Amino acid sequence: MSTAVSEKSGTWRNWAGNVTALPVREVTPASVDELSAAVRKAAEDGLTVKAVGTGHSFTAAAATDGVLIRPQLLTGIRKIDRTAMTVTVEAGTPLKRLNTALAREGLSLTNMGDIMEQTVSGATSTGTHGTGRDSASIAAQITGLELVTADGSVLTCSANENPEIFASARIGIGALGIVTAITFSVEPLFLLTAREEPMSFDKVMTDFEELFTENEHFEFYWFPHTGNCNTKRNNRSAGPENPVGPVRGWIEDEFLSNGAFQVANLLGRAVPAAIPSIAGISSRALSARTYTDIPYKVFTSPRRVRFVEMEYAVPREALVETLRELKSMVDRSTLRVSFPVEVRTAPADDITLSTASGRESAYIAVHMFRGTPYQAYFTAAERIFTAHEGRPHWGKVHTRDAEYFSRVYPRFGEFTALRDRLDPDRRFANDYLRRILGS
Repeated sequence: MSTAVSEKSGTWRNWAGNVTALPVREVTPASVDELSAAVRKAAEDGLTVKAVGTGHSFTAAAATDGVLIRPQLLTGIRKIDRTAMTVTVEAGTPLKRLNTALAREGLSLTNMGDIMEQTVSGATSTGTHGTGRDSASIAAQITGLELVTADGSVLTCSANENPEIFASARIGIGALGIVTAITFSVEPLFLLTAREEPMSFDKVMTDFEELFTENEHFEFYWFPHTGNCNTKRNNRSAGPENPVGPVRGWIEDEFLSNGAFQVANLLGRAVPAAIPSIAGISSRALSARTYTDIPYKVFTSPRRVRFVEMEYAVPREALVETLRELKSMVDRSTLRVSFPVEVRTAPADDITLSTASGRESAYIAVHMFRGTPYQAYFTAAERIFTAHEGRPHWGKVHTRDAEYFSRVYPRFGEFTALRDRLDPDRRFANDYLRRILGS
């Protein structure tokens, strides 16, 4: 198998359709050596280089007018080390493929986000996370990685080898090089019991600390224009396995959460005045349920309704106040919001530009249905989030810049200095990186 190169690549679009790019050429390398050669050739031609996975970022983190690297041939598991309890996987491997392969081997990641369509490198490079009292983001589970830098060199990084690069490259936003392989810590496959139930907004706010403390993984969705939430508690279980039945799963996860929800959003987009009534119905559509299954089947859900998203991490102790402010803003405004607000948590970690770097964090994600104007809602929400020193998800819509990040990330200068060393000519730069990291 050899590299595929296209001089007429056409327009690239992300999953949500809010970002486009027109690269000079696309390259699909079949090996790390071929990827390194593509980076060196781009340098000879004076072109920038960006790698793109499945396009699930809502920012232009992967956009380029130079060379677009598609990693779809760099997939699969390189090695499973049962002594070290690690798995090394090619960077273009979709999370779905990794999770199913690990399950066959009787292994699992400790924590996951709520979708698994992304590539492992795309998900980790932008800081994709799930929710957890003690277990952190996917990137925090990385014990080693392989990185192609601006001169085509291949570096291996871990806590023991190139540790200063490892500290930053686990969430590198594509600024330090192209990740070609990742080593994750894994553990024996376990079971989670999920308990999903409706709860009022006021009760969740009042009981949040208790709900957070008593559950390994707690998250909830608040439906704007209502006082209703759906909550989910995931905890380890001795079993037995008791998955959602196929009929109920199709009705709730496909028909209601995707099919009927899509119709509701289409109706809301056509008739915005109907959205509060629709929200009241949607917030009561799902009943309580409890089930027990292997981790990725509990952590993740199908997401077929397309949207645009902004998500900020605020200090966990500021969550209740921040969310009350958000609700008050929506209630007072003329905004019509048809998508629920998602709330999750993460413990502090030691990754330089992780949204949870050095502090326990709570994530508040606001969404708007694709094709619906979102700027007014996101601007008002962002004003609230930044008042609490919020840190935006690197792959989701925001308007912050390097000056702001230098204030909310104590180690911001450490990252930019490393970028200066690894990529002085800005081979991996684009407009988005210039805005968030500086020139």
